[in-house]
Amino acid sequence: MNLDFERKLPIPMRTKELYPVTPDLIPLITARAETLRNIFTGRDDRLLLVIGPCSADRPDSVIDYLTRLRCVQDEVADKIFIVPRIYTNKPRTTGEGYMGLLHQPEATGRPDPFKGIIAVRELHLRALRETGFTSADEMLYPENHRYLDDLLAYVSVGARSVEDQQHRLTASGLEIPVGMKNPPSGDLQVMLNAIHAAQTKHTFIYRGWAVHSAGNPLAHAILRGYLDPARRSVPNYHKADLQNLAERYAAAGLENPALLLDANHANSDKDPFRQPEIVRDVLKSCAEDPAVKRLVKGFMIESYIEDGCQPVGGGTWGQSITDPCLGWEKTLRLLYELAEKWTGR
Repeated sequence: MNLDFERKLPIPMRTKELYPVTPDLIPLITARAETLRNIFTGRDDRLLLVIGPCSADRPDSVIDYLTRLRCVQDEVADKIFIVPRIYTNKPRTTGEGYMGLLHQPEATGRPDPFKGIIAVRELHLRALRETGFTSADEMLYPENHRYLDDLLAYVSVGARSVEDQQHRLTASGLEIPVGMKNPPSGDLQVMLNAIHAAQTKHTFIYRGWAVHSAGNPLAHAILRGYLDPARRSVPNYHKADLQNLAERYAAAGLENPALLLDANHANSDKDPFRQPEIVRDVLKSCAEDPAVKRLVKGFMIESYIEDGCQPVGGGTWGQSITDPCLGWEKTLRLLYELAEKWTGR
C-alpha cells in the first residue's frame, strides 16, 4: 500500500475519557433524544428543524450562531423543535477543497486528524454546555461515529454515501434518527433500500469487532433534489413528489414513515435565498393533503450569521466557507413564519 502512516489516533473510549459528558448533561441529552423519538413516531406533532451552517468551520462563530438560535427556540418551542447542524466533515465531489473541522481544525492550515477529532468533540460539547443543544452531524465516515455517539441527537447519510453498505449497517445500530438522502441520480428506490437496510437487524464488522445491530426504526427519508443527465438541478419537493414518496413508503411497509425536506442543495439549485419559498410550498402541500402532512416531519435549512459564502480564509465573521447559506435576519423571519403557519397534525 502506498500510504504514509503518520500517527496512531486515540480510540473513542480514550477521547471520551479526556473530554467527557459530565453527569449534569446526561438528563438534557436523554430528554432531547426522547423528544426526537416522539416526533418520528408521531407522538409529538412539532416540526423538526435541522438548521445551521453548511460546515462548522470556526467554533466561536458556530457557538455565536447557536446562542442566537437558542433564544428563538425558547420562543417557538410549542411549534418547532430545533436541532442545530454542526457538520464537521465535508464530502467533496472531486476530493479537493476544505474537508471540514475533522480534517482541518484550522481552515487554512495543514490537515491534522488528531487535533481534528479533539476539535470536533470539544465543539459538540460546547454546544451542549453553552446552549443546551444536542446537535446533528453528517456520518461521512461510519467508523468515526463512536467519537460522538454519546453526544449527537441526529445523523444524516449524504447523497453520495446512501448506497454504501457500511453506512447502512452502521445506521442500523444507532438509537438516534438517521436521515437517508436521495442519491444524486434522484433514484428513490436507492434511498428506500437504505432505509430498509437501516431498519433491519444485521451482523457485521465494525472497528475490528464482530457486532450485532438491533435495527433502527427511526431511519427515514431526506429529499434534497437531484441532477439530471445534463447535470442540471431537479427539485423533488413539490406536492406530487411528496405524494409519490408517501405512496412508496406505504407500499414498502417501512416503520415510522417520515421525511425531512432539504430546502437547499439541488432543491434550490444551491440558491440559499430560495429556501423560504420552498418551505412555504411544502407547508401548502401539507395543508392540502393529510397524507403528506403525516409524512413531513420537518426541514433541513442551511443558515449562518451572514448571507452567502466566502473563500477559505475569508475574514467575515459567521459566513460560510463552503456552500452559501441564508443569513441570520432572513433565518429569523423564516423561523417565526414557520411557527405561525404550522398547525400540528
